[in-house]
Amino acid sequence: MAGTADIDTPKLAGSAPPPQRSRWSLTRPDDRQNPMPTIIAAAYEEPVIRQTSPVGAFHVVADPEGVKRVMLDNVANYPKTALERRFFSAVFGDGLLSSDGEVWRAHRRAMAPSFSPASVAAYVPGMAEETNALQAQWDRAPAAEPIDIARDMTNLTLRIIARTMFSVDGASLAAVMERSVAGASATLRPGLGDFIPVIDKLRAYALRRRIGVVFAELDTAMARLIAERERTGGGDDLLTKLIAARDAETGIGMTAQEVRDQVLTIFVAGHETTAAAMAWIWYLLSQHSWAEAKLHAELDAVLGGRAPTSEDLPKLVYTRMVIEEAMRLYPPAPGISTRVALKADEVCGVTIPKGGYVVVAPWVTHRHRRVWGRPERFDPERFSKTASEGRPRFAYIPFGAGPRVCIGASLATTELLIILSVLAQRYRLALAPGHQVELLHRVTMRPLGGLPMIVRRR
Repeated sequence: MAGTADIDTPKLAGSAPPPQRSRWSLTRPDDRQNPMPTIIAAAYEEPVIRQTSPVGAFHVVADPEGVKRVMLDNVANYPKTALERRFFSAVFGDGLLSSDGEVWRAHRRAMAPSFSPASVAAYVPGMAEETNALQAQWDRAPAAEPIDIARDMTNLTLRIIARTMFSVDGASLAAVMERSVAGASATLRPGLGDFIPVIDKLRAYALRRRIGVVFAELDTAMARLIAERERTGGGDDLLTKLIAARDAETGIGMTAQEVRDQVLTIFVAGHETTAAAMAWIWYLLSQHSWAEAKLHAELDAVLGGRAPTSEDLPKLVYTRMVIEEAMRLYPPAPGISTRVALKADEVCGVTIPKGGYVVVAPWVTHRHRRVWGRPERFDPERFSKTASEGRPRFAYIPFGAGPRVCIGASLATTELLIILSVLAQRYRLALAPGHQVELLHRVTMRPLGGLPMIVRRR
């Protein structure tokens, strides 16, 4: 397509297995430019492929119609695996990531108004204010000295989600939350014993005990804060809305424990994935000056140097296209959870046996050669109204798909628009000379070793 350019950092453009390789060969196990190196090259070309693994056969479903079958049309047949539910439950309790069935449906209904367009719009001034604080910090930084943009984006999104969720209580609770999440991440170490009957139950019991110790400080702080909000009410933050939330069908609200579980889920997902997406946006813009120039032109025309309001966001058409294309190339969560078939099924003409594992991976679907032309190229114009016409709905799934699509997708997109529009009006970012960008996949996908960049005033 006219005006596009390949990603020119060494090794990064290929990411998906290059076409000259044998279609059925494995990608290199040490390939640090591919977050899913064991998925064979055919997955990027065929609708569904079958692979074997130490724990059994699994099917990678990449075709949009196949994704629709698994994630929407026959979603009840494809629950998360028992191991995944066990690990998520140990950390998030009955949060949306870990709950299932009627519990999940009731909580989803109760929480939906908290993520309505009006609710998300109310958070925009706080997002802009926190981003302006980082702008002031960059203004004071020594010129030409690299800044770890991945770290700064993590710190910024942490402050934004803390403010959005806890209002004035955010700063102190955010530090406790971060310590707890770091401790939990170090504790979650799946092993072969998790697949062996009896031993798996013993390991699950031990995991719950360890997680309980890790989260003791957080649970004490959260219980105190929730009790205080229930007694006195609060502002217009997310915690207050969750406490007041009621299921539209039953009128039942959530218990303090359930509120805690949802808060933790939203907090972790809400800042980690947004930070990862924002880091890759800055990287891609640094490698494509023509896209950066077009972005700057739109921001100058629409905003003229001021902070954006919620009313400005629909006018930032190219800015949104940059974000969408960045999340196509580098989806914050490159793999959706592994599912298991309760009954035999057929997906795109391929039989999925009862008990068969199914993998839906945005990283693969977003680079599938039957859906995307030149999928390794960065081209925001893919998401123009004209280019998007006729594209299958399930070809682009950065926030998941079906009934379990991320409830905070609109909140995350709004946050990305605010951060990008505030900072890109003032700065151009360049990758530090000699730095080799590599991928680190730990549920989310981050730059390995950070992302050192030079911040220059426009």
